[in-house]
Amino acid sequence: MSIDQLQPATQQQASVYLPYVQGTKRNFLPYAISLYQKGVLEGQRRIEASDHVPFVASWNVATLPSDLTRCRIQFDGNADLSYELMMASFEFINFLIELMDNYKRHRATDFSQPFYRKLLRIDD
Repeated sequence: MSIDQLQPATQQQASVYLPYVQGTKRNFLPYAISLYQKGVLEGQRRIEASDHVPFVASWNVATLPSDLTRCRIQFDGNADLSYELMMASFEFINFLIELMDNYKRHRATDFSQPFYRKLLRIDD
């Protein structure tokens, strides 16, 4: 499924996450929740001056914003290039909002730099 084909989540579903999302990011919230509920996403990690690397991200769908979401990402179909992280679902929803904003601007399905820093535990 393409991001363009997502149907927005209901206002009731989105309202649970409103306290965790600020400003213009709220415009993407119903779509980010809809994507979150799918539990899977295919995209491509953009690499400068090189081929983009395909990935598949999958995650468990939590009920509440404070519940933990475990996200797994496998790059290039290679089990040795698999990574996993856990975070509160509201935090993951914010990363999905950034992904959707990036998609809208660049037509590329890829997570943000802060997401990858967290995934690779660069700031720990």
